[in-house]
Amino acid sequence: MISTKRAVASTKQTTVEGDRDIGTTGHTARKIALVTGVLFIITYVTSIPARLFLYAPVRTDVNYIVGAGADSQIALGALLELILIIANVGTAVVLFPILKRQNYELALGYVTARLVECTFIAAGILSMLAIVMLRQDFAETGGGDRGSFVTVGRALFAIYEWAFALGPGFVVGVGNGLILGYMMYKSRLVPRGMAMLGLIGGPLVIATGVAVLFDVIEPDSLPQVVAVIPEFFWELSLGIYLIVKGFKPAAVASLPASTGAEHLSGAAPSAA
Repeated sequence: MISTKRAVASTKQTTVEGDRDIGTTGHTARKIALVTGVLFIITYVTSIPARLFLYAPVRTDVNYIVGAGADSQIALGALLELILIIANVGTAVVLFPILKRQNYELALGYVTARLVECTFIAAGILSMLAIVMLRQDFAETGGGDRGSFVTVGRALFAIYEWAFALGPGFVVGVGNGLILGYMMYKSRLVPRGMAMLGLIGGPLVIATGVAVLFDVIEPDSLPQVVAVIPEFFWELSLGIYLIVKGFKPAAVASLPASTGAEHLSGAAPSAA
């Protein structure tokens, strides 16, 4: 009788600790889904305008650094990408309590992939701001060695382009595509058909990223743009779905109670 009571008490304690640790209660899981969805949408409204429009003066003019310049526009693009970094890291941090229930190592892998992606984005931001600073220096000195400035400007722009190619153009396929797509598909937290977009898009992003690296295709060429489409709609649909509906309650309820930390450390669960 006593052992039965202890077993029941132990089960209740494990359940309570599990819910407290991840927030598997419906209310907390809904909040996690909502915040994650909003952060994913923020990544769209910051990254697309920055690259396609605000950085356009530098991307379309190799001699931008010795021209009239649109420095405020470039600075605004840098600000949007700083917000993008915060949103990117935020998606991984907010999702981690949910993802680690399914697979602690993959959850850590997702956080790591997001951090690596953001490191490349930050390198691109610094390159753009350096171009702006040097353009201002060129204007203030009344000219100077035009050829040297142009060479440095092109080198900085090349750093930006490669940072984009290796970060959003490659690592995204690993993190948001393969890892997150697999974990969402396996856990059924969202519709499996939606998660399949990530499992399809991730390898395509990786493949075209490698193709760009080895100069098989040009950056932003038609093959790369087409290959990005599944990943684009995977992340967009995930953000919208999490805002509107949240995680599937049955999938949340079926998540393991263990955080997975003891599995990572190799320690055996304690006996009740």
